[in-house]
Amino acid sequence: MTDSPWGPTRIALTAFFAVDGFLFAAWVVRIPDVRRQVSASHSALGLALLCLSIGAVLTMPAVGRLCLRYGSRPVTVGSLALLSLAVLLPAHTHSVTALGAALVLFGAGYGGANVAMNSAAVDLVAQLRRPVMPSFHAGYSFGGLLGTGVSGLLAGPLSTAWALALSGLLGMAVTVGAGVVLLRGPAAPAVVPGRGGGAEPGTDGASEAAGHPGGEGETGGDAGGDAGAARRSARLLVLLLGVTALCTAYGEGAVADWTTLHLTDDVHASSAVAAAGYGAYAFAMAGGRVGGTWLSIRLGQTRLMMLGGLTAAAGMLVAALAPVAPLAIGGFVLVGLGLANLFPLAIARAGEAGGPQGVALASSLGYGGMLIGPVVIGFLADAAGLPLALTTVAVAATAAALLPLSVGRRFR
Repeated sequence: MTDSPWGPTRIALTAFFAVDGFLFAAWVVRIPDVRRQVSASHSALGLALLCLSIGAVLTMPAVGRLCLRYGSRPVTVGSLALLSLAVLLPAHTHSVTALGAALVLFGAGYGGANVAMNSAAVDLVAQLRRPVMPSFHAGYSFGGLLGTGVSGLLAGPLSTAWALALSGLLGMAVTVGAGVVLLRGPAAPAVVPGRGGGAEPGTDGASEAAGHPGGEGETGGDAGGDAGAARRSARLLVLLLGVTALCTAYGEGAVADWTTLHLTDDVHASSAVAAAGYGAYAFAMAGGRVGGTWLSIRLGQTRLMMLGGLTAAAGMLVAALAPVAPLAIGGFVLVGLGLANLFPLAIARAGEAGGPQGVALASSLGYGGMLIGPVVIGFLADAAGLPLALTTVAVAATAAALLPLSVGRRFR
């Protein structure tokens, strides 16, 4: 039995993606307040923020193994519960060391949630037999936009502690409500690593792919060799898809951190116009993900990823080199549309090839791209100027466009 295209299970899982984006945005909006609270310099704050990333990256592989053992849905619920509690902690720290410790826990919840949710989504995609992964990430994008807006409105009347407490309370409420639906929903067949479809729970994918040792016309050694070759091929696919996610996330991180500064300093736009420029990029990405399922069906996943990467590359060159704000903002809109479906589809295909551990590896690589992007752009901006530094996003997007062609030839 399968869930309907927009059945309760899919809606509940989308709600988890949305609350994940909401909670992360609620924290990001309050970073300046927390920085003043702990009296951190820019460098000290950077080190504290690095702790969030460390917590996420260290947690992701372990969560992949937990998903294999206990199922991705229970791990999703547990990870979001941890994230909902951890978002309260930064507001109660009074030193950089304490903030770093709090952010390690916050990062663990965030990284764990992303691996578990994406693993659950990969299974549900196989169950529905429709490429709906972009719709889940659209939920994340809209949750982030909602979190930014709500947190901005609460910045005046409420303290940081109260604002984050209310965000965590909302997160916990959604986790409980959507968790009940998700855990009671029809079980999705576990995706067999190295294959594109689902399998019945408990099926050994390696033995299916290789055949049963000792069967007619084959030996156990041949089957073992075939299984080993299949596992090596799956690992290579996951690695290529992880690099695709890294290139995509490099662009997302760079645009998130440097768009407004580029528009104000290099294009000489006002602060309001610069904020609108980033908002246009964010809405374009969310809208692109809403249409991602339809585009995946019409164009095919490999072609959509290629066209998306090339669109993002062209848009980034326009945004980086345009002399006037309207043209630069138009370029950022193209970047948002182009990058929208690259990361979701790369993670989905990594899950098909490697199961939850494939999702964990590709997510870890992708998250690494999100980390290094702003740092690399910063160093290059000091050396050669921000417009030229931003053109590296176009290079990364081009790589993300071409890598799926190699994956497409190997996949299935």
